[in-house]
Amino acid sequence: MTKDKYFDSLKQIYPSVSRETADDLIGFETLFKKWSKAINLASPNTLETLWERHILDSVQVFKLAPQAKQWLDLGSGGGFPGIVLAVMLKQTGGTIRLVESNGKKSAFLRNALAQFQAPGQVVNARIESCYDLIQVPEIITARALASLDKLFELTEPWMTNGAKALFQKGGTISVKWMKA
Repeated sequence: MTKDKYFDSLKQIYPSVSRETADDLIGFETLFKKWSKAINLASPNTLETLWERHILDSVQVFKLAPQAKQWLDLGSGGGFPGIVLAVMLKQTGGTIRLVESNGKKSAFLRNALAQFQAPGQVVNARIESCYDLIQVPEIITARALASLDKLFELTEPWMTNGAKALFQKGGTISVKWMKA
């Protein structure tokens, strides 16, 4: 895919995206693929569709609350949506905290934030140990982390104090709602 096609695909989701943001997201795709060779960041069979399946999907989350300045991503893993959101937040002046318990994945996330000078902080800890460490954000995100009922349980301390959640769930969402 050419740089212009990458940029056009971003503009379809978030029309005010800058060229610089697009360049950073293209760079993140490259970084992700490089690190994926060494540590398990995502299923290898999704690497061919990384842009569409993971990056653009994460930009859609940002589109739901572009005015929010304080974000929290739980179980940040390979950086979806957390790093993508951090890159988008450079454009709007917000910040994000990324919570990841795996040390290798936390190192990857720190590297990505630094490389793209994205506004964020990595917290290498389990979510349950972060309630006193992290102030109530405006938006909480999580993708491929846990069932909805478990996500509601994990985020209750922040949500009961005003945070809103944008949890990415695929496929059989109606079944997942019924279980929650």
